[in-house]
Amino acid sequence: MNKWIELLKNNNYLSVKKYIREGASLNDSNEIGESVLAFAIRSRCDMELLMLLIESGADIFDFDNEGVSIFDMAITYDNIELVEYLIKNGVDVNKTKRRSGFTALMAASCYGRVEIVKILLEEGANQYAVDIKGFTATDFARKMNKKSVLELLDFDKSSHKNTAYTR
Repeated sequence: MNKWIELLKNNNYLSVKKYIREGASLNDSNEIGESVLAFAIRSRCDMELLMLLIESGADIFDFDNEGVSIFDMAITYDNIELVEYLIKNGVDVNKTKRRSGFTALMAASCYGRVEIVKILLEEGANQYAVDIKGFTATDFARKMNKKSVLELLDFDKSSHKNTAYTR
């Protein structure tokens, strides 16, 4: 994985293309199970390089040892173009591999990814889904004080539990 790390940290399209041609495995992963594609997202590689990896066989449905998926990574790193691509290519906006039940909408809400929240809701994300502790996307947005996200979700400011959400 060291060679991948070097190339991806530098967003080096031509060298990645050459490395793939030389037979590099897109199935490599680091010690926590993070794939080449996930590392590329975390390294903020541009969409052209991400598409090279995907078109060369990187698994868009992959997830690490904690259940963090490629879709989750795209949301975390605010890659709207990749989020849209993944949805268009079959990623279920409501499915999660995380044992906690933390969904894509919860992540987008927590991080304040307004545009991604809009996309997820348009694609049928369940804003009432709960994680294992009983929290919804609205709860995460409220806890993280993401007012612009709360405006998109079913949020009642006057509800007793919500009266202290603003600072």
